[in-house]
Formats: sequence, structure tokens, C-alpha cells
Amino acid sequence: MSRRNAIRILLVSCGFAAFVMLPAVADVQYDHATVLDVEPIVERVRTTVPRERCWFETVRERRHASSSSAPLVGALVGGALGNAVGHRKRNKQVGAIVGAVLGGAIAHDISRHSTRYTPARRVRREVCEVVEETRYRARPSGFLVTYRYAGKTYRDRMDDQPGETIRVRVRVSPGQ
Repeated sequence: MSRRNAIRILLVSCGFAAFVMLPAVADVQYDHATVLDVEPIVERVRTTVPRERCWFETVRERRHASSSSAPLVGALVGGALGNAVGHRKRNKQVGAIVGAVLGGAIAHDISRHSTRYTPARRVRREVCEVVEETRYRARPSGFLVTYRYAGKTYRDRMDDQPGETIRVRVRVSPGQ
């Protein structure tokens, strides 16, 4: 089959299909129907909202008295000991620095564990926490519409609220 014949067959087939479909498309008409009743379709929507809740509490507070003199004294003693250990001038300098650092660190740790506390006192503090609050609200999701066309009553769901009349599609076909 030649290319020209194939194109003719394709065009004839398309023309025949359009001819067959034409009455179906041509028989669709539009008219207006009277709206009798509209009922909103309401759905319940759940939302969770974070909310901060605060209150006041009375708590006992103990404060510790810390001193910065213990690490300082430890550094001086460690530096003196490090200096005394070395035999040469350079060794004495390095020993003094290392001894000062180690002495200060040891004194700081000891003072942290042996902290003196002052007597406890009562303090009012605001305490807050975040809680999830669940709320429900009604939301229209559509409308149930009752309408009359050609003496018959119909019900249908619609997304938008109609007016007094609605547009309906009417298809006429032979009743066989």
C-alpha cells in the first residue's frame, strides 16, 4: 500500500468517526432548573495547636560560695615545685609552667567538690511548658442541592452554593 493510499484511508476513517459522533454532541443542550433546597455538607476538622502554659512555683534555692583564690594558690605552689625540680635554667622554666598549670587545675577540681553552700532560701519562679491543644471546627465541604426540572425532583452534591436556579445539561436521544 502506498503512502498516499494510507493517508486517504486515515482521512476517511477520521471523517466517518466525526460523522458518527456528531449526533451525540449535537443532541446535548443546556437549560435551567429551579432550586428547591440547599443543605450544607459540614465536616468536622481536627487541628492541633501548640500552646504555652505557665505558672508560678516556690522552690528552694541553694547558692554556693565559690572562691577563685584556690586555683590561684594551686598555680603558685605548682609553679614553685616545678621550678625546684629542674636542674638547668630551661628545665626550670618548663617545669614552672607545667607545675603552674597542673597545680591550678588540681586546686580548681578540689575547690569545686568542696564548695560551701549558703543557707537555702525560698524563691518564686515562673515555670512554662508547651502543651498540644486539640481544637475542632466545622468546615463546609459542599452542598446537597434539591432541584426540579421538567416536573421531576433531583438531588445532587455540588461544591459551590447555587442561586435560585442551576444550569443543567439535557441530552435528547430516541427512546427505543
